[in-house]
Amino acid sequence: MILSIDTTSEFGSIALTERDRVVEEVLLHSPDGFGHILFHHLEQLLVRHGANVNEMECYAAASGPGSFTGVRVGLAAAKGLAEATGRKVVAVSNLQALAYFGSAPLRAVVLDARRGEVYGAVYNDRLEAVVPKAVLKFSDWLKTLPAVGFEFISIDFSPFQGHVDPAIPIVTAPRALAGAIGRIAWKEFEAGRASDPEKIDANYVRRSDAELFWQDPRVK
Repeated sequence: MILSIDTTSEFGSIALTERDRVVEEVLLHSPDGFGHILFHHLEQLLVRHGANVNEMECYAAASGPGSFTGVRVGLAAAKGLAEATGRKVVAVSNLQALAYFGSAPLRAVVLDARRGEVYGAVYNDRLEAVVPKAVLKFSDWLKTLPAVGFEFISIDFSPFQGHVDPAIPIVTAPRALAGAIGRIAWKEFEAGRASDPEKIDANYVRRSDAELFWQDPRVK
């Protein structure tokens, strides 16, 4: 079994998966963040299925992009549980988790990054990135996409609906991504690609506000 966590936006989720089967997935909504509620929900999920943290094969968490604090909360929880139980961790991009819900040979996944930008990438049907993750204005991101043979996948595509060819299929993914993260993590675990907790890091794609607006005091 794998316990997986996504706290990268105000709509997060947790899931218990067994190989490629989702035992239970729970959608969480916490606009104030998940640090104060996450472990209670994880405990309740395990209790409902008579499981405990020592029975997990490994742990999985969304590695971003998303809220900087949210990404850190989920990863820190997975890494802490893995370290305490001697298990490994798989970090899964939210964008790759979105691609899990597609069916086309190429899947252009997109998330609102705010500030008039989007997080986007393109994956194939093996969930391998063929256009790498980027943060761009939507119109600029469109220029990076293949000419044909792809579908859009998003949790909410409505802001972009009038800016794309209506012939291109659009798939609406669920807000809860933890189940997909757990299924992807199982394949990574089986392939020997799970990592020790200390080697796992976030992939924010975009720098934080602190980095963007920091000014070296030595520079006048």
